[in-house]
Amino acid sequence: MTPRESAVAESESELASHLDQLMDALRSPETGLWAARRWGRLLAAPLTAGHRILVAGNGGSAAEAQHLTAELVGRYVAERPPLSAIALHAETSSLTAIGNDYGPAETFARQVAAHGRPGDTLLLLSASGRSENVLAAADRARSLGIRVWAMTGPAPNPLASAADDAICVAAPDTATVQEVHLVAIHAMCDALDAEVTSL
Repeated sequence: MTPRESAVAESESELASHLDQLMDALRSPETGLWAARRWGRLLAAPLTAGHRILVAGNGGSAAEAQHLTAELVGRYVAERPPLSAIALHAETSSLTAIGNDYGPAETFARQVAAHGRPGDTLLLLSASGRSENVLAAADRARSLGIRVWAMTGPAPNPLASAADDAICVAAPDTATVQEVHLVAIHAMCDALDAEVTSL
């Protein structure tokens, strides 16, 4: 086997291993992926009544949280009225001003205090479940009577403990955790759309 053939074979083996890990995480009862559909159904009434969902994460989790807001403000599949969804990490001027003036831990928490109201939901995504700014946002939301949901990596972790409900992906790698989070987001949107059309 040539060095190139060896490298290709190794790469294919790594992909197969990653796909096996992903399928295990998706099927694991520890992940609790079906909770995403329940969340979608629970969100339908408050969002159509004018409440909002605030979302936040760091890095890849920020991208996935913003993916969710795009599906809600725009549409997932079915036509429906736009729903209020705000990605806190996408407010770059607020994010950097708050970080500069109040410290990194306050970047999301202060925005939760500004935008969140009782009846709203805060969804926080963190593969580690340990990010300081995400934990501070969860604490602030709970103090304001805002429901907190979390998507994290394996439990137990501090964010899952601080949330009212959590989907904790039973996978060792961040990439797999984030891939399952995206499946959960789509499952939530699908269930929400079905519920909205039945209201």
